[in-house]
Amino acid sequence: MTTITSPHVRPAAPADLPAVERLLTASSLPLDGVRDAFPTFVVAQSGEDIVGVAGMEQVGNDALLRSVAVHPDWRSHGVGRALVTRVISDAESRGLRALYLLTTTAERWFPGFGFRAITRDAVPTGLRDTAEFAGACPASATVMCRECEATRV
Repeated sequence: MTTITSPHVRPAAPADLPAVERLLTASSLPLDGVRDAFPTFVVAQSGEDIVGVAGMEQVGNDALLRSVAVHPDWRSHGVGRALVTRVISDAESRGLRALYLLTTTAERWFPGFGFRAITRDAVPTGLRDTAEFAGACPASATVMCRECEATRV
């Protein structure tokens, strides 16, 4: 793995899918729905390597922040923060109402981006019907929400 170049966050390209799937699998994250939502994913690239990923699965005026993963060699170097910040920015530029997420490991990390814990029932029906929400993530996962800037009062 190349570690010379600082990672660059960019939109995911179709050719990135195999590397993203390997990273998600290595991070114990589900692949369900990734291919369908892949056009709204972003990746962090260092040299020729994909070292991080984050996705946005849009349903109506809301979206699910999903598939946030960083290669172990790049953790604690701001890669995850850069990826999540980019997805939030993308959601806001699309005029979305809110971003939702499910997590089993990072419920203490996401409040730093303005996410707060909510109940599953508070999630819009369309998002509850996504593959990740409907079954890929365990029922014990923490559900969180962040309103987008355009909709905050």
